[in-house]
Amino acid sequence: MKSIAFKTLLEGAHAFADLSGPAVLKWFRRPIAVHNKVDGGFDPVTAADRAAEKAIAKALKVRFPDHALTGEEFGDLDGMGRYRWIVDPIDGTRAFIMGSPLWGTLIGLMDGDQPLLGLMDQPFTGERFWSSEKRAHLRRGPGGKVSTLRTRACANLAEAVLTSTHPGLFAKGRQQQLLGQFEKTVRMTRYGGDCYSYCLLAAGYVDLIIEPDLKTYDIAPLIPIIERAGGVVTTWSGEAAGAGGDIIASGDKRVHEAALKLLAK
Repeated sequence: MKSIAFKTLLEGAHAFADLSGPAVLKWFRRPIAVHNKVDGGFDPVTAADRAAEKAIAKALKVRFPDHALTGEEFGDLDGMGRYRWIVDPIDGTRAFIMGSPLWGTLIGLMDGDQPLLGLMDQPFTGERFWSSEKRAHLRRGPGGKVSTLRTRACANLAEAVLTSTHPGLFAKGRQQQLLGQFEKTVRMTRYGGDCYSYCLLAAGYVDLIIEPDLKTYDIAPLIPIIERAGGVVTTWSGEAAGAGGDIIASGDKRVHEAALKLLAK
């Protein structure tokens, strides 16, 4: 398959977000049935998650019929060639069902194994974060001004603001011990936020995010946003993060290196 102009692909990502937003907002802060996808735990899904992913999948077949799709709710749709869209229709479903705005729709595109572009849409607040070819951007509202995002400098862990979705996601034993070490070392730790926290890192308000056991649709769309804002995203062992796993994201390379050393102990 021949390459497609980045501008054309990014226009597609924005179009998908324009469709998924109304599908999600129809259900936000309204009574909605919540279904659990797992036994022995809680992994919620709602009609809003499914409606948003269906809207994107339908539009993808029209705009890019040869492209593949990996979605959280309906799995994989095969395509031809190099491009695969990665979709998490509501990253932060727990926040969604409790009426908190700390959730978003993640739309990413992989070119082979490489995250090519990413977009996070929060239709309730009207914020949209995305990556262009060289930078990361934020727009507030459909007609709002587009600003360029940049991570902030942070020289060491003692100065860092750390966030993660929930401490209970860290397994008992070594993972919990590592989390405790970070809490003692950094300046401040706050929990909650899911994908929204990664965008706050790209915008220069958070320095470090550490999370275990993420899926590709949890992280791949966020990687281009963070990297093109000047940040770093890897696994805890310093490898590429596009396939998911135990993930660390930092706004400053110095903090990232220090965090990797602590994780390796």
